[in-house]
Amino acid sequence: MSDCTTPTLEERVIENLKGIFDPEIPVNIYDLGLIYTIVVDDESGDVKIDMTLTSPNCPVAQTFPQTVQDSILKVSGVSGVAVELVWDPPWDKERMSEVAKLELNMF
Repeated sequence: MSDCTTPTLEERVIENLKGIFDPEIPVNIYDLGLIYTIVVDDESGDVKIDMTLTSPNCPVAQTFPQTVQDSILKVSGVSGVAVELVWDPPWDKERMSEVAKLELNMF
């Protein structure tokens, strides 16, 4: 994100996602690699997110997508959010950003 330009809606959504933390791992869900796709319609303000969890047996599997949806709805310019929980491909630690790996001492 450049200092000279206003952040795009997608950039604001990503920034918001970086403020949502996995309940069991002290890393945000974006850097953890739990967000698979983000589709933003700048005109309508609709956002579609495909995300996963670290395990299908995660205790928040039923509630966490709603938590993400509620958070994204607070982003300026967002009018609607659809969050879909997907399991394919399965999450693995290779999806984590360098920041997340450093945070968790995984180098």
